[in-house]
Amino acid sequence: MILIGEKYKFTELETQRLKNKFANIKRLSLTKQTTTQTITTIEDLLKSHNFAIIVLNIHQKTDKKIIQFLTDLKFNSDYSNLKIITIEHFLEEYLEKCYIPQDNTDLHYLDDIKGFNLYQKIAKRIIDYFGVFWLFFFSWLVMIKCRFKIKKQSPGEILFKQKRVGLNNKEFVCIKFRSMNKNTEFFNHYTKKDDPRIFAYGKIMRSKRYDELPQMWNILKGDMHLIGPRAEWVDLVAGYQQDIPYYNIRHLIAPGITGHAQVMYPYGESAEDARQKLMYDLYYIKHWSIWLEFKTVIKTALVVVNKKGL
Repeated sequence: MILIGEKYKFTELETQRLKNKFANIKRLSLTKQTTTQTITTIEDLLKSHNFAIIVLNIHQKTDKKIIQFLTDLKFNSDYSNLKIITIEHFLEEYLEKCYIPQDNTDLHYLDDIKGFNLYQKIAKRIIDYFGVFWLFFFSWLVMIKCRFKIKKQSPGEILFKQKRVGLNNKEFVCIKFRSMNKNTEFFNHYTKKDDPRIFAYGKIMRSKRYDELPQMWNILKGDMHLIGPRAEWVDLVAGYQQDIPYYNIRHLIAPGITGHAQVMYPYGESAEDARQKLMYDLYYIKHWSIWLEFKTVIKTALVVVNKKGL
């Protein structure tokens, strides 16, 4: 893969994924070479290696000579299998995320993000009910154990209730098993490693995702789906909107217990982490399918088995 330009900055996780997909990756910066040098470099790379794809990761105005050179490659029989693709399409095809510009100058991506149609809504609800049935079937004993352990280790309410932002920006009360001690000395939206607020069995619940099980009731009520964007706290959403003005577009659909973004990107605490996850959420909305639902369920199961936080 030849990557031309520096429009999108790949994360370390994405770089590793690309290394697993492509045997050889070369990066070219248009700001560090003249047009002639860039064309010569590409020609040399194509002659010396069997590159299958050129990614146009370009944000600045591109010299017409480079455009003509890339166009002419399509008529060269030696490169008939060479694929030339923009960074926007590359991210969707190979990394399953939608590109979002950081400077807010190009908003064309908003045209493709729409709420679910009638067929999708019906299919999602069928999947929700089917999923809740089997989830409850396999977890009711676990929930009884959770209730017993919480009561024993941290007296107080069994359930933790908090307002979250759901479909169409409407607030709802999200229900989870309480994993933190009541009346802790400090408040933080994010949990830390070895967070002192979390009691012993609370750590186990969080690592195995048992604390999410009561959200089955939210699904039955229609507040949530089995799979969808993460249900975020009201005050966190307000904060994210200050840095990411289009953040609320993820609320075109109802949130889920698990989701594409949760299994594709690690837990993060910054606005940049929220922006990265939003790209995966937008991909999920744009490319929703039953197959994508199935893949997300499988990846979630693997996450739970490996005890990694979503």
